[in-house]
Amino acid sequence: MTGTDTLPVNPVTWTGAVRIIRSAFPPIDLFEDIADPADWPLLISAEQKTNPRIMTSIGNLDLVPVERRVGGPGASWLMAPFTHVSPDRTSRFTDGSYGVLYVGKVFETALFETIHHHARFMARTAESPGWTSQFREIVLSVVAEFHDLRGAGADIHAALDGKDYTASQTLAKKLRAAGSDGVVYPSIRHAGGECAGLFYPDCAANPIQGRHLDYHWDGAGVDLVRDAGSGAVFRVVDVP
Repeated sequence: MTGTDTLPVNPVTWTGAVRIIRSAFPPIDLFEDIADPADWPLLISAEQKTNPRIMTSIGNLDLVPVERRVGGPGASWLMAPFTHVSPDRTSRFTDGSYGVLYVGKVFETALFETIHHHARFMARTAESPGWTSQFREIVLSVVAEFHDLRGAGADIHAALDGKDYTASQTLAKKLRAAGSDGVVYPSIRHAGGECAGLFYPDCAANPIQGRHLDYHWDGAGVDLVRDAGSGAVFRVVDVP
């Protein structure tokens, strides 16, 4: 595994980047409020007196440094990945002890990435074929300097393995501990696509909701995607 000091750090400025999430997750009132994030602990303390379940909604706010928290309209989509973490929900660049916000540079990349992970979940739980979970498209801007895995040499290829996340999680933990804001890397599920894994919510901005999407599970994979707004249905091919 390459050392963290050998990876280049490059600026990433993506307007119209895309994150696709399950529609089951509602906005979190605290994050959407116009209050200064520095005042959130006081607001939480007051709210807990009448709503003891508020922390279930908010998650672990302590996982996000005060100076890196974001608030206002749409902030739930930036904050929630960092406050709702679990060792049962690992991913390419986290072992579940901290959050990562994943985005694709374009819609198609985000779509293929989420289709892959949704299909793995459906296969593990032996779900029956049919139209399954609803998803929503979040369009946002990414402006940060990330450790760049695009074009990296053979010593970093293990971090881009299609199935085993051991090397990528080890690398990410070292980078994050060294002060990295995140990583930019080639999509594993969409040829030619680019993704970013953000280690902090303030690396993104201006999130707005886009399309609502439905995925169809055929018993072996996601074969159809439906735009819930227009009703248009698209066939999915060549998902690795």
